[in-house]
Amino acid sequence: MKETRRTGFCRRLLLGLAFCAAVTAVFFSFIPGKLIRIILFLFAGAAAAAAVLWAFWQGRLLSDFSNDICETADTLMEGRELKNFVLYEETAASKVQGKLLQYYEKMNDERQQSIRDKQIIQELVSDISHQVNTPTANIRMIADILGTHELSREKQCEFLNLMTVQINKLDFLMQSLIKMSRLETGAFILYPEETRLNDTIARAMSTILAKAEKKHIRLSADCDGKLTVRHDPKWTAEAIGNILDNAVKYTPDGGSISIFVRPWQFYTRIDICDTGIGIDEENYNAIFQRFYRAEEVAAEEGVGLGLYLARSIITLQNGYITVKSKKGEGSTFSVFLLS
Repeated sequence: MKETRRTGFCRRLLLGLAFCAAVTAVFFSFIPGKLIRIILFLFAGAAAAAAVLWAFWQGRLLSDFSNDICETADTLMEGRELKNFVLYEETAASKVQGKLLQYYEKMNDERQQSIRDKQIIQELVSDISHQVNTPTANIRMIADILGTHELSREKQCEFLNLMTVQINKLDFLMQSLIKMSRLETGAFILYPEETRLNDTIARAMSTILAKAEKKHIRLSADCDGKLTVRHDPKWTAEAIGNILDNAVKYTPDGGSISIFVRPWQFYTRIDICDTGIGIDEENYNAIFQRFYRAEEVAAEEGVGLGLYLARSIITLQNGYITVKSKKGEGSTFSVFLLS
């Protein structure tokens, strides 16, 4: 505001001098030559004084401009709120202050993101350390038994099979942790395409066929073969496969798992229904958290990442997952994909 008032004053001063010069020129034609020289001398003196005054005001403007910018920079660096700053004021200082504020906000966002990334990495390291500890300890114990005890061939094979199970569990855990870290650090890239949803569901079901047959679980799917949805086939199959894997794991022998696909106005809904042990309503949100394992299923194989990964993959495609369940009767996981 100060800059605007001073600039206006200087402009009015120049206009006044120009007007005086015009008036003086008119009167020159009626004034004798000697007197003209005196008037010209006085006019030149007045012009020189005006130039000095103009230079003085310009110096003040430059000084005020510099002070305002320095004060703005100091305020932003100290994290304080800018005072007496109008974003859309048409002054040089306001324009520069606006750019400084934009730069500060951008740098602050990047700093906050860096802090979040560091927290994610710290949590990942802690989770990895905790989850890897059990299979690693088991492998070390088995190796110690094999190395320090005289065992029959049958016992050796038994311990080697146990070690293979632990190694497979460790490999599965590491692969899951890699996927999780890629999701949480933004390195996960999807390639959506308009393709048949029936093929994606078939791909997901193929991953659990052997486990389902072993438990005599009946599988069925109801999906229009011509229905197409824009999605990433590979990772959507992984998400649905994780839900199916949970369904097989917690469905008793002789149970059933059914998939129903229905197109809605804005979404395509995929219902995955099982006749498993069910989920308490208060745990609906918890089951999607990473490494969550309910007490009643702690003895089952798994690390608690399947549903977490499934929800993350679907969310990245602007979809979502819901669950409805009744203890002892089964669960229905509904996956919604944008049509």
